[in-house]
Amino acid sequence: MRSIVITGAASGIGRASAERLHRAGWFVGLFDRDQQALKAFQQQLPERSHAEAFDVTDAGAFGAALERFVASAGQLNAIVNCAGVLAVGDFESIPLERQQQMLAINTQGVLNGCYQAFPYLRQQSGARVINLSSASAVYGVPGFATYSASKFFVRGLSEALHIEWRRHDIHVCDIMPPFVKTPMLDNAPPLPIIDRMGVSLNAEDIARAIEQALENKRIHHPLTLKFRLLRNLSRLFPSVVQTRIYGLLAGY
Repeated sequence: MRSIVITGAASGIGRASAERLHRAGWFVGLFDRDQQALKAFQQQLPERSHAEAFDVTDAGAFGAALERFVASAGQLNAIVNCAGVLAVGDFESIPLERQQQMLAINTQGVLNGCYQAFPYLRQQSGARVINLSSASAVYGVPGFATYSASKFFVRGLSEALHIEWRRHDIHVCDIMPPFVKTPMLDNAPPLPIIDRMGVSLNAEDIARAIEQALENKRIHHPLTLKFRLLRNLSRLFPSVVQTRIYGLLAGY
């Protein structure tokens, strides 16, 4: 039986992905820092699941959780590094501590997941790493400065490991959605760029993209026609034009 670990599994995209892959027959590892929510969710998946509550920024805890998961599932075929947080607004308006926390979870969580999962993944033929990046990893987005920077990290790490780990038969890729209807975005203040780009995706849409990414060899998975068009246009324009486009979209 194939097994997969999903971080941030207690809510939003992580939860939708866990539900979808569990229905598809995977043995699912549910990793999240919210112990109460995680326990309640696991009760809905009494078979073929294993839950671990810890902070993904703690590399030691991540490694220990993976060790216990493999002992339960027997192997690790894939990991989805989904845990992340968001704070939006003018850069100087967001407390530094909050920005540091966002950077830690969104980058260290992915780094720790990849590093600690590697010894188990290399033992399986056709293993997979799927990292949650973002449309904001194409160009720095005003109002999302630190979040955007964290997703550039995810994109860069995914691209490098995609090349490095081919010799181990581990396929590394990322999912690049624009705005998604999740509790994380619900708590964000209204911004022009959200209205102009729209919120046409929900957590189930991303879960579907993750399931599809487990079966193909693409490295980047940009979602929605509008974002793919903007991404392709960005490649054609010099940086000064891109700056103007993103500034207008964001209302700056």
